[in-house]
Amino acid sequence: MPVPVAVAGSTAAESDRVRALRSRISQLQRTKLQTTSLSTLDAFASLLPGGALQTGVVYSVADSMSLVMGLLAGPSRSGVWCGVVGVPEFGVEAAARFGIDLERLVLIPEPGTHWFAVTAALADALTVVVARPASRVSDADAARLGARLRGKEATLIALGDWPRSEARLTVAASSWDGLGWGHGYPVARQLTVVASGRGGGGRSRSVRLWLPDEHDAIRAVEETPRTLEAVV
Repeated sequence: MPVPVAVAGSTAAESDRVRALRSRISQLQRTKLQTTSLSTLDAFASLLPGGALQTGVVYSVADSMSLVMGLLAGPSRSGVWCGVVGVPEFGVEAAARFGIDLERLVLIPEPGTHWFAVTAALADALTVVVARPASRVSDADAARLGARLRGKEATLIALGDWPRSEARLTVAASSWDGLGWGHGYPVARQLTVVASGRGGGGRSRSVRLWLPDEHDAIRAVEETPRTLEAVV
């Protein structure tokens, strides 16, 4: 199961909890990275600069939980610790379906007003951190956290806007496919994802993905679908 951490309450209490959080996460085993690239699912290769998630940078996602979980799945499956801050709707059952290792997942659904300090504290100990900014992030704060990410070889995935993010991923279209066991439940989801940002040289890139398909796999949609023979 994921590691739940509560950080909520009055401002004074939050400060104490942030200090306690720093002490707790310092005990977590951090995987030492040999390169600046993280293990990333092949489906995202054409969207991300360098073909993979990189350490020391920030990626922003326009509020798509499926997309966030897909991005987390690659690093998590490789054994690194991940954390999620300020996203109470992040579901562990859905995360498990995406292949995220719940034993190496720290959840802080309600960080309170100290969300930025909590995010920075997690970045000191974990390799990938997902955070939803509770307020606008200034250029100065973004630069300070960016330096911290580079020093700690960590990666931040922001749900929402973030100044000078390496890439911004948005969902341009979404559809469900198939019904499960006659109960009316869709079993596969297809997204059209568009990536833009400074890391791509100013060019936008787009790809259609199964997130996930009917077998819980995350993959690109075939460019040329198979043609079914007509039944005479």
